[in-house]
Amino acid sequence: MSMFQGHELTCIRGQRRVFAGLDFTVPAGGALILLGPNGSGKSSLLRLMAGLGRPAAGQLSWAGTPIAEDPEAHRVRLRYAGHLDCVKAVLSVRENLSFWAGQYGAAEAEAVNRGLKAFALESLADMPGQILSAGQKHRLALARLAASPGELWLLDEPTVGLDSAAQLRLTAAIAAHRETGGCVVAATHTPLDLPGAQSVNLSPYAEAARAAEARESAEPAW
Repeated sequence: MSMFQGHELTCIRGQRRVFAGLDFTVPAGGALILLGPNGSGKSSLLRLMAGLGRPAAGQLSWAGTPIAEDPEAHRVRLRYAGHLDCVKAVLSVRENLSFWAGQYGAAEAEAVNRGLKAFALESLADMPGQILSAGQKHRLALARLAASPGELWLLDEPTVGLDSAAQLRLTAAIAAHRETGGCVVAATHTPLDLPGAQSVNLSPYAEAARAAEARESAEPAW
């Protein structure tokens, strides 16, 4: 059974310790919600989880194997939806989805149709990305998850710009993913209806990082 874990994680960005001593476990079919105010390290943690940086201390592992030992396998299993929607302006909705599905070797026509249906984009399929509204672009970005599903979904503020109907579609897509044994980690300021989800508030870990920096700066230089 696949399990995503982090142990005693410390993150440093720009010579600033963002958080320290953080642990988490996401079992197969599980969900983890990251909470905390802006600046507490939610996005930084997601980037570490995605392998876009390495923790200053601690370890991330998948099924007991450190992800640093096989970063390519980790890239294959994860789907990361960050703040940028990454929609190509000159491509249609269908072409955008086709490109992303192709990156992961998905059966193109079936994968694209699955993504369009999951986020109610069928009527927009032939519209170019440049004329989509912000909400429509975000739905298209999230449709990549359904078009080319991976074992691990990392979502950074996934409900931003979504109306209530689109939010229901997002939670339905997450539920379907979890039913297959997939894992989800989401950073959000908006409540997500994810039954059985765990949560971790990063504020105490950010405070621990600041306290450690204060102690180090107070120590004599000799």
